[in-house]
Amino acid sequence: MASFSMDDFVGKGSLKRLLPKLLEEGWDDVPTLKIMNSEDMDAINMTRQQKDALEIRSYLHDRALMQYGDKLEASGKGLPEILNLSTADLSSQFGMKRGHMARFMDRTSACADPMPASFVLPARERATAPSGNNSIYSSGSKSINPRRMPSIPKSPARSSTISDGLEKSISDIRIKDGQIFKGIVAAVPAEPRGCGCVQAPSIVDKVASYSTIENISIQKLTPEYKIGMERLVKTKTPPMKASELWRDKPAVLLCIRRPGCIMCRAEAHQLYAKKPIFDALGIQLFAVLHEHIESEIKDFWPRYWGGVVLFDRGMEFFKALGGGKLLRDKFISGFLFNPRAIANYKRAKAMGLEKNYKGEGEIKGGLFIMGSGKSGIAYQFIERNFGDWAPLPEVIEICSQLQVILVCFSNPLLHLLSSIIFF
Repeated sequence: MASFSMDDFVGKGSLKRLLPKLLEEGWDDVPTLKIMNSEDMDAINMTRQQKDALEIRSYLHDRALMQYGDKLEASGKGLPEILNLSTADLSSQFGMKRGHMARFMDRTSACADPMPASFVLPARERATAPSGNNSIYSSGSKSINPRRMPSIPKSPARSSTISDGLEKSISDIRIKDGQIFKGIVAAVPAEPRGCGCVQAPSIVDKVASYSTIENISIQKLTPEYKIGMERLVKTKTPPMKASELWRDKPAVLLCIRRPGCIMCRAEAHQLYAKKPIFDALGIQLFAVLHEHIESEIKDFWPRYWGGVVLFDRGMEFFKALGGGKLLRDKFISGFLFNPRAIANYKRAKAMGLEKNYKGEGEIKGGLFIMGSGKSGIAYQFIERNFGDWAPLPEVIEICSQLQVILVCFSNPLLHLLSSIIFF
């Protein structure tokens, strides 16, 4: 289990008695806590035992192995020492299952997603492992402070189509009154299914119009998770216009096909794990559901997603992803005959997350990046195959570019210079 609940993360060990202090100092959610550096730890007088506990639990959280947190911490060993244990020791001392041992010893972390070079997570300063060959720490790692704005990431290696689209989306922005982003649409390329006998569903190649998005009626089902937060909103919140969400700050909206799906849970987990970066960029995170099953929401939040969860009763966001109609796929043609979907499933399964089959699962989801105010849709990713994820490096890069543009809008001098550059 890789829960974003603080209680689940700290367990019964030495960090538990530190919770009031963590809350007081603003370390009140799991993604932020995991990027503490040594200076932050010293500022709240963490003991060596607590520092080692955070190291161990962060490593386990990345691999969805939190069930071993209490046992590993109670051993009194540091993470480098534990990683040098044999599989026989892991089994006999901690009761670790064979499949879990493989995930535990995998330094690449099944739950991690490649990031732009200028962002390094976890961002805490690491102790040196006793053996260079077994070290999980990169020698050139640098810490970032979540309270400071990170630098704009360099473009990762991507397909020329997406790269060209990103450059075009930025250059197409008109800096004038009433400007609207002319964003880009992204999706995994269509691939043959069933030995070429089944055609992949067609997708829209234009960004949804802002008018189809701004007046969507949504309802908040959960708050953003913090220590001591109630598990669900006890009273029904009144419906609100979607545009209220990004009125003051840009937002990422992750449209979830089905919260019990292992691929959807994996996507939500890997996106929310990077919350400190989005916080530093001034970007809000929302998950959007098209079906309200309370037991599923309780299981989804905050275990796999610690941010606000929204209910889109009319499925309007999902229709916008499909160009005005819901994008659907059948299990046989869309999954069993689809190598890409099967690969997506294996990727999610490697993260060790739980799953169920409750709810409707044929309506495809995706992701929107919304500029603040009426600036429009900067990015729209469509789930062509079951389990497709919007690439995290690309999402963060576009959010960074979006931030630069919005700064230009708010500064008269930069506004003028940008107008000269773009025209």
